[in-house]
Amino acid sequence: MKNVVKQLKKEREHTQKQLQRIDEALAALGSSSNGASRTMSAAGRRRISLAQKARWAKTRTAKPKRTMSAAARKKIAAAQRARWAKVKRAA
Repeated sequence: MKNVVKQLKKEREHTQKQLQRIDEALAALGSSSNGASRTMSAAGRRRISLAQKARWAKTRTAKPKRTMSAAARKKIAAAQRARWAKVKRAA
């Protein structure tokens, strides 16, 4: 049992040394980002916000209803009456 504990402690020390070397390598390379943090000004955020709101408004606009002229409606009604007259004559 003592040998197992001794071996585990030795393995832990080895792992800790490896982690320390990895941490040092990461510190030498810098953080995960490229080091330059970029922030956007309030004016820039506002411009982007307004542009996006304009895009949404453009997609949400209701299309105007299509209307038919009185002459077109009369023409369609006459054609429908003719169809019904034909059906009634056939029956």
